[in-house]
Amino acid sequence: MTLIEWKQQYALGIPEVDHEHRELIELINELHTELQRSGASAPVGEFLGELYAQISAHFALEEKIMVERRYDEYRDHKDDHERLLDGIRDLMDAHDDGNYVDLENFSSDLEQWFGAHFRTKDARLHTHLDKGKI
Repeated sequence: MTLIEWKQQYALGIPEVDHEHRELIELINELHTELQRSGASAPVGEFLGELYAQISAHFALEEKIMVERRYDEYRDHKDDHERLLDGIRDLMDAHDDGNYVDLENFSSDLEQWFGAHFRTKDARLHTHLDKGKI
C-alpha cells in the first residue's frame, strides 16, 4: 500500500532536492509496506533509524540551500524540520526503552506532516526559487 503519492507540486526545481524528495517518499512507502507485512515482528528500531538518517540528510541539504540563498523564512522552515525529527527521536527513544510504538498512527502522522510540509513550506520555497527571490 502506498502511503504517500509523489505529486509534481512537491518538486522545488532543484534536481538534487527533488531527487531526494522522491527517494524519501519511496523509502517511507517501502518501509510502511514492510511494517504492514511483518506486523509485530517488524524491525521497528531499524525502520526508525533508517528513516531518521535519510530525513536528516535531506533536511541538511535543503537547509544548506536556504542559507546559501538567504531564504527569508529559513528559521520557520528549519523549525518544521526539527519538529518532525524530534517526533522520530521520541519514537526511537520509546522503542529503545521497550515501550510500544504505534507505527500505524506514526505512518498516518508522517503522511500528514509531509503533505502539509510540501504544500506549505516547500511550496513557498519553490515559489521564491522560481521568482529568483532567494
